[in-house]
Amino acid sequence: MINKNIKALIESREFISVASCDLEARPNAAPKFLLKVEADYIYLVDYVIGQTFRNLKVNPRVSLSFFDIPTLVGYQLNGKVQIVNSGPEYLAALDDLQRREIDLSTTRIIDGVIKGQSHKAYEVASSKQFIILKVKVEEIVQIQPSGTLQREKV
Repeated sequence: MINKNIKALIESREFISVASCDLEARPNAAPKFLLKVEADYIYLVDYVIGQTFRNLKVNPRVSLSFFDIPTLVGYQLNGKVQIVNSGPEYLAALDDLQRREIDLSTTRIIDGVIKGQSHKAYEVASSKQFIILKVKVEEIVQIQPSGTLQREKV
């Protein structure tokens, strides 16, 4: 199970970088909208049905990465993706997605008003076509500021 500290770090983000690779070893990295974290799973939304989706159809292995600025510790979460694009789990994710989009839009508007910033798109514009990437995290790698790696099987 993903420990509570790493879960909190993940949940403090709106987006997380997803690296995938096709069968010819061509890499692709793209940010994906974070939907939720449950047990050993991270649910992401892929609005752009593009290279990541094509890669996952032939090679479901991914590496998620993010950085914790206050501690200068990097994280890499490796695992396998299940594409969810229909059924009860998809419909439940749709409800979660609508809540997350409202929360993100509200936060962006409030932050913009407080900072006196104007922005063309405070609201999160979501595509009508999207898939859910259900990532089963199998390994967590912590990258310390010294370069030391700590690997943990989940």
